[in-house]
Amino acid sequence: MVLHTTPYSSACLHFLDGLSWSLVFPCYWLLDRLLASCVATSLEKRQRSQDPCSFLTLCVLISAPLYLLLLLASLPFALLGFIIWAPLQAVRQPYLYTYRRPDKHQAEQGQAGTGGTSIGEWRPQGRSFCFCSANVCLLPDSLARFNNLSDTHRRAREVGKRICNGASRPQIKIYIDSPTNTSISAASFSSLATGFRRTSSLDHRPDQTHTTNGPADTETEPLTECPIHPSGATDCPLHPAAGDQGSSGCPLHPDGTQTIADCQRHPAGANNSSDCPVHTSGEAPDCPMHSAGPQSVPGHHDCPMHGEGTQPKSSTDCPLHTSGVQISISAPEPDPQEEEAETGNHRPGDQAGGDTGSMTASRESLARYHVGDSGVGISSNNTLSHVPRTSVFKRPGRKRRHGDETFDHEISAFFPANLDFLALQEVFDHGSTTRLRQQLHRYFPYVLSDVGRYGWKGCCSRFKFLNSGLMLASRYPILDARYECYPNGRGEDTLAAKGVLFAKVHVGTSHQEQRVVGYLTCTHLHAIEGDASVRCEQLDLLLRWGAEFRHSSSQPPEGEKVLEDLVAFDVILGDLNFDNCSSEDKLEQQHALFTQYKDPCRLGPGEDKPWALGTLLDPSGLYEDEVSTPESLQKVMENEEGRKEYLVFPPSKSQCPASSQKGRKIPLKGNGRRIDYILYSDEGQQQDWKLEIEEFSFVTQLASLTDHLSVAMRLAVSTGEEEP
Repeated sequence: MVLHTTPYSSACLHFLDGLSWSLVFPCYWLLDRLLASCVATSLEKRQRSQDPCSFLTLCVLISAPLYLLLLLASLPFALLGFIIWAPLQAVRQPYLYTYRRPDKHQAEQGQAGTGGTSIGEWRPQGRSFCFCSANVCLLPDSLARFNNLSDTHRRAREVGKRICNGASRPQIKIYIDSPTNTSISAASFSSLATGFRRTSSLDHRPDQTHTTNGPADTETEPLTECPIHPSGATDCPLHPAAGDQGSSGCPLHPDGTQTIADCQRHPAGANNSSDCPVHTSGEAPDCPMHSAGPQSVPGHHDCPMHGEGTQPKSSTDCPLHTSGVQISISAPEPDPQEEEAETGNHRPGDQAGGDTGSMTASRESLARYHVGDSGVGISSNNTLSHVPRTSVFKRPGRKRRHGDETFDHEISAFFPANLDFLALQEVFDHGSTTRLRQQLHRYFPYVLSDVGRYGWKGCCSRFKFLNSGLMLASRYPILDARYECYPNGRGEDTLAAKGVLFAKVHVGTSHQEQRVVGYLTCTHLHAIEGDASVRCEQLDLLLRWGAEFRHSSSQPPEGEKVLEDLVAFDVILGDLNFDNCSSEDKLEQQHALFTQYKDPCRLGPGEDKPWALGTLLDPSGLYEDEVSTPESLQKVMENEEGRKEYLVFPPSKSQCPASSQKGRKIPLKGNGRRIDYILYSDEGQQQDWKLEIEEFSFVTQLASLTDHLSVAMRLAVSTGEEEP
């Protein structure tokens, strides 16, 4: 169980590999640019059509012959480098394991969350873990253009930024005190009701006001729903007339019978703040919205709208207690060991490397919760303490439960907060791998990248120009890993070393000093349509290799006696290249994989749950204004007509599968082709342990960067024990 931290076992081999690649790279780059100049994306075509002087077309006509001449000149050097490089691949390691500890500057900024998640004693009530899978289509630029994508290196950096900015957000939980709704909505800004001040924010930055679009973005927007009046009356205490700073407009003392010092809306000596809907000044101990006692909301003893001596009102009648909602903001769990090493707690808002130039979010996307430094602290359970209990205006959220569903599901414009494990596919380009890994290390300490084989090796009998394209990032320590190459690829898929990556992670320790571990499987199956038998063979291999990996990794070192590991979860993530609705995929839909692992989106073979969404986007529409941002794509995916326009659906006999679907009128089955999966199994767990899904998300945050939607799942692992 030794993880490979370098591509080669000796420095000499590493030097020869670098030398050979330096000879090959000029030819590789020139060939890539030459082919890219011949294939234009829809965005480039639009830009050329809007160019009155045809300057862009002229650049292509000049650069293409130049690339060709330089390519011919570099061929001899490339041939020499290839002769050195190809034999080295036989002894190259199948993956690269990297670990990055937060530096001192990050620790001082309170970013220990990037240093890993706590792996201390396993709590009796268990834990929840968040998984995500995304196909990012980071092919060499010339090949990516066949999917209507370009500029692979830029996209790699942007993908990493968006993932980290989304995952490092504080986790928002809304507890609704209502006789008709006792559910808990988990972990997404996209489910918050609008009504707070909103600013352009790429991540949670309570102490900063500058934004992507400059000073204009810091202007607050008017409240869309008011707890005092629903109709937009002008005498509302939350919307005083411009320049009205006195008490004459206050509904709590309209006749001037009270002074500002006596008014609960204008407490004396307070500073201006925007946190409380009752008083615009700072926190006051006598404010009912900041009362620490739980009886303050139900009884309304301190409420200025129905004070003492007045007839009590129910919470549904009181405009200040419309929903009885409590908001809890959680940050990613820090590692106690990192705290001892003076690395501090993780505050997503102060994340180093957070690029405000990223295209991650717009004004409508993130809600900023304004809290002062003196009033907020992180408690021992990683929850921001002293969060005021306040009213949130009832409004239909994006999170939903369908029928008898036991978990929330949503279409989210952001990756889930506190993301623990990330599986990526199609990270083929070497330069993009490096850039993406650097970005992911801002949030994930442990990364497995550069997975697969090149050249000739073992079962991969045909020459491999590309590796597997798999990448796995984790906030928990990786104990063991293994890569296996599928030997039965056909057609163009044989050029890549597609396979499966297994990993074992350490997520805790029991009271009996037993390790609590989890198993992750990341894969990308054969892509060519009609080759169902090939994919079924690959699924057979995946199940067999997975059982072998779990058995071998659970064996103690020879001569040592250790307690048996406790398995918390076993999860498969990846692009399986078949859906559960197409008639052409019936063979895969009935595979034994779905008897050993559970699909949260599936009702049975050939039938998905009504809320399940296709994950394959129509490449021809990637740059349309309606879907070019995470928020706009989210809105389109929530609309049935939008899904028909921009998702790829199962092919119809009356239409060529390769043609564009935009504007077609034929009936469509389901909600698109869902080829990206997260599956889980409860086999091999302890007898009393139980797995429950908390939420499932379809994520649009990589809009215009890839032709896939990402999928995410939060899984709760409970032990059946009681809290001591």
